[in-house]
Amino acid sequence: MFSHDRIWAAIDALASRHKMSPSGLARRAGLDPTTFNKSKRQSHDGRPRWPSTESIAKIIDATGSTFDEFASLIKGESRAPEMVSRGDRAVSVPLLGLAQAGGGGFFDDAGFPVGHGWDEITLPGHLDESVYALEVTGQSMEPLYRDGDTIIVSPSASVRRGDRVVVRTAEGEVMAKILQRRTARTVELGSVNPDFPIRQFAVQDIDWMARILWASQ
Repeated sequence: MFSHDRIWAAIDALASRHKMSPSGLARRAGLDPTTFNKSKRQSHDGRPRWPSTESIAKIIDATGSTFDEFASLIKGESRAPEMVSRGDRAVSVPLLGLAQAGGGGFFDDAGFPVGHGWDEITLPGHLDESVYALEVTGQSMEPLYRDGDTIIVSPSASVRRGDRVVVRTAEGEVMAKILQRRTARTVELGSVNPDFPIRQFAVQDIDWMARILWASQ
């Protein structure tokens, strides 16, 4: 059935099929990265906002797809397995090591996975389509997370003081930390391991920050 919800679901599914977030798909198509954000899917007064035919044509072209394939996604057919919620069934999500994550080319500006080079990991249960997995390296988060543990990360989840987060700096350093304090100018990050001091960064020196939802140990 052609509906507002189904056409947005088709855009999400097309992004998932090509191992991108909706913002990554928009970027590839030459659109503003926020074009397909969930906040753009309704107007301020709550009315549904539809994507333009031009933006749909651009993402079909950018992914080498056809309109028939996109129409199938609107109908809910042939949905890609990557990064799609499946209730209680297993789901595959992208997996990358923390050290690799600092190399660039794997994330968009919002911290969503893009590009190639990702492995995959299969996880049980209901997961939001934006999550991905990172393999912990180092000892700064011991004993909470140990070297080799896999953490499940969501860039779209809200982050508050005290939350466990993954942070990427403008210089390409990626770390798993605890958000101690955030102001308009600075971000303070702590470690579970007391041997590692609190680190402070200027806000402009933080590339992105994503909340850690849980860990597969």
